[in-house]
Amino acid sequence: MSGSEWTSRSMPYLTARPPGAADAWTEEAAEAGRRGSQRILHAGEVVAPSGIALMLGLTAGSTVVTRRRLIELDDEPTELTDTYYPRDIGVGTALAGAAKIRGGAVTLLATLGHVGVRVVEDVTAQIPLEEEREQLRLGAGEPVLRLTRTTYDAAGRPIQADVMLMPAGRQQLRYEIRLGPSQPG
Repeated sequence: MSGSEWTSRSMPYLTARPPGAADAWTEEAAEAGRRGSQRILHAGEVVAPSGIALMLGLTAGSTVVTRRRLIELDDEPTELTDTYYPRDIGVGTALAGAAKIRGGAVTLLATLGHVGVRVVEDVTAQIPLEEEREQLRLGAGEPVLRLTRTTYDAAGRPIQADVMLMPAGRQQLRYEIRLGPSQPG
């Protein structure tokens, strides 16, 4: 990694952390000699936007628990993330609060018995809304990458939906696919 180039790996963000470990973002940035931080901008219960209700397999008008975080790398905004949880998973837990969660939300979910085994991601580009542009400190007309992620448990139930906005000029998405030996049909 050099200059402002940043390549993020997804796997550490999708698996529970060891007891007492820092969250994946803080650790990944530290390993690269940088400082990763995040600020919780909002947390609590909301009516799920229609797209989120669809991602979580909920009916329109359902209540969900949400967290909006501004992710920073060396004090520069690198991502604006909205994460949503079905109400029965998130209500009454740290997911509904504005405090940072030791080890991250995926670790907390695992301790609550909700382990992701499959993830579906979609990446698009768009021009951010004015509030998003200001939070990410973007110039007029600068695009963002929009990554939506749905995490499913072993029963196929969606347990988490994320919408991440990343300044296109500050983020590189890299996907690695490991193919196992072919199985006889």
